[in-house]
Amino acid sequence: MEEVIEGGLWLYLGQPIVLQKWEPGMVLRKMKHTEVPVWIKLRHLPVELWTTEGLSMVASGIGRPLYPDAITRACTRLDFARVCIMLNVSSKLPKHVVIMMPNELGGESTCKVDVEYE
Repeated sequence: MEEVIEGGLWLYLGQPIVLQKWEPGMVLRKMKHTEVPVWIKLRHLPVELWTTEGLSMVASGIGRPLYPDAITRACTRLDFARVCIMLNVSSKLPKHVVIMMPNELGGESTCKVDVEYE
């Protein structure tokens, strides 16, 4: 139970909630958070990165990856991947992430993945 309470911000049915241990005389107040959960869409994602590790690598360029949505996990929609991340509230919101991908010549090529925020 302590792990749940100390976990800070949680998502329940897609909505953020905060749990706090009750104590006698407790005063309810708004808490300031340094991170918030945000859904992002990753467009122009190379097929090689449609894995848990690949999605996590790309999403970590923006925030702390949490999990992809069910449709992304099932690979039934391939025009974009949708991933939930924890984003620092003071972070800038990049419009794309540039990653290095191995190419067929044995070298590396840059790949730009566009990012949309929900």
